[in-house]
Amino acid sequence: MSKVAIFTMGTRGDVQLYIYLARKLIENGIDTILGTHPYWKDLIEKAGVKFVPIGSNINIEREMAAIRGNGANPMSMGRELDFISDFFQDATHDILNACKGRDLVVVSHSLIGAVEAQALGIPTVNVTIQKDAIPEKLRQQSVSEKVLENIGSSRIIKPYNNLRKIYGLRPIKFIDELMSDKLNLMPISRTVNDRNPYWEAKNVVTGFWFEDDMDFVPDEKLRTFMETGDKAVVLSFGAMNYEDDAEVEKLDKYIKAFEATDTKAIIQGFQRSLATNYKLPDKIMSCGDVPHSWLFSRARYVIHHCGFGTCTATMVYGVPSIPIPYMPEQIRYAAKLNDIGIATKMVKTSKVSKRAIMDVLDEMNSSYYFKKEKAEDISKKVRAENGLDDAVRRIKDILHG
Repeated sequence: MSKVAIFTMGTRGDVQLYIYLARKLIENGIDTILGTHPYWKDLIEKAGVKFVPIGSNINIEREMAAIRGNGANPMSMGRELDFISDFFQDATHDILNACKGRDLVVVSHSLIGAVEAQALGIPTVNVTIQKDAIPEKLRQQSVSEKVLENIGSSRIIKPYNNLRKIYGLRPIKFIDELMSDKLNLMPISRTVNDRNPYWEAKNVVTGFWFEDDMDFVPDEKLRTFMETGDKAVVLSFGAMNYEDDAEVEKLDKYIKAFEATDTKAIIQGFQRSLATNYKLPDKIMSCGDVPHSWLFSRARYVIHHCGFGTCTATMVYGVPSIPIPYMPEQIRYAAKLNDIGIATKMVKTSKVSKRAIMDVLDEMNSSYYFKKEKAEDISKKVRAENGLDDAVRRIKDILHG
């Protein structure tokens, strides 16, 4: 039996993608382990995947929310790189030990595990979720582009070169030297993303990776709320809404906008604020950890930060979006959703107010049926791509080749 190790780091969205991949590999008879923060042990084991702890046991969602600040601060990128560097040093021996005896290492979009696999001579497959992270190797670069690439690479590659020094590997000059020479999988949709003609053939767009959670059973209160009367708008914020302190003022802006527009809504997030005896109006309720496959498929539309996983879910389940982006990559995803006709204009987190939310609610309601029809059409197409099946087939080809 072939043996594969997958490593990732970060928030739930960074982990969930690889749970889907691990489960599909296991389904295909491949012995698969998933290594990440101890914080995610229960999530991974509940999914039926063998978990390997790497690094210290920290609350990664709280850490990442604190590091990224308000998302608009240019210092947040530097803080995130410093955190990644420290984590790599802390986790490297755990990763190395987990790699031993494996036939293949799947290196996630953070490139965690790449150095350890190289140190042991184990082949790798990469996963990349951002198109602009893939070098255009088949295009002649200008002198200025090469200069900018050199400047940008020097800070990014430092954590990896620190690891390479531990294992006696030569330093690298560019980040793509850590990439697999065999296969780089992109779990994005061919329906809404054109393949860059300047990419090498090893860069493959598979289609989205997702699972329909058929086993989820909601409590009676949630089921009744979602399945009777008008469809509810879902306000769903992930790790970027981690609340160290209650954020009642932020929550108030959304609640007051919903009340002013007579909007039925369900709040996923803001749990600490809601625990402060915050009274929700009758047409609004809160929920905790509910699968996107259940919640989004029953929603009128979704208000979210435009993380990779949530954007994927809105397209898979055919639901329009109101984007409230937080980080630079989320702004790009928000623009993409708007470009393909399934989202309103974005409201950046720093610009959120009752009036701004009311304006985009009005925009959505005035164009809802067009956006909903477009979202359902995209859903049919992206679901037919069978991205996970394609990814596993290609991994098996590498294993057996």
